[in-house]
Amino acid sequence: MKGKLYGVGVGPGDPELLTLKALRLIKECPVIGIPGKDPKKSVALEIVRGAYPEIDNKELLMIATPMTKDMDVLNEGYRKAAELIEEVLDGGRDVAVLTLGDPTVYSTYIYMQRFVVEGGYEAEIVSGITSFCATAAKFCDSLGDREEMIHIIPASYQIEEALRLPGTKVLMKAGSKLGNVKATLKKTGQKAVMIEDCGMKTEKMYYSVDEMPEEGSYYSLTIVKD
Repeated sequence: MKGKLYGVGVGPGDPELLTLKALRLIKECPVIGIPGKDPKKSVALEIVRGAYPEIDNKELLMIATPMTKDMDVLNEGYRKAAELIEEVLDGGRDVAVLTLGDPTVYSTYIYMQRFVVEGGYEAEIVSGITSFCATAAKFCDSLGDREEMIHIIPASYQIEEALRLPGTKVLMKAGSKLGNVKATLKKTGQKAVMIEDCGMKTEKMYYSVDEMPEEGSYYSLTIVKD
C-alpha cells in the first residue's frame, strides 16, 4: 500500500500558532519533507521544533527546488522533487511536507503536489495560519470591514496597478521591492503598516510608511488600507 502525502502549513513563525492537526500529523508521519538543501536553514523546521523538539529524531527528506521565474526550469525542478517524494510513498510511508503559513497561498508545495497526484498518489492539505492574518492580529486590526474587499498581492511583481484596487491590499514577500513599494505609497498618499518575520525572534513592526525601511527580509508583509 502506498503512503500518503500531506502538505502541512506550520503558520507564520510563532510555534504556538501551529495547529493541533498539523502537530498530530507531524508526529504520526515517519518522514518529514523540508523545502531546501540544508535543514539548519529551514524556517519551517525551526518553527515546528519550538513546539515539538522530537522532530530532530525524524527522518528528514530535503526537497530543493530552483529559484527562478523560468517556467520550464521550475516545472522540471518540481517534477524531480515529486519523484523524491514518490520514492518514499512507494515504500508505504507517509510524508508530511512542512510549509510556512498555509500551503494554498503562494506555496512551492502545491506545484510538487500536483505532480504527485498526477502520478496516482493520495494527498491532503492541512491549513496553517497565514502571515497576513497573523500580521493583522499583531496590529490588533481587521483586514476587511463589512463590504470591504481584500486583495492578496505578490509584491515581487508589478504592484502599481494593484495598489489602485479598492479596499485592503496585502503585499506579500515585499522585501526586495520595498524601496519601490514605499515610494509608490508615498506618491499615492496611502496608509500602510508593515511587519518583518511575523512571529519570529527577528520580528520588526512598522506603523507607517515613513517608518518602513528601504529594504526588508524575504518575509516582509505590508498591509495597505484606503
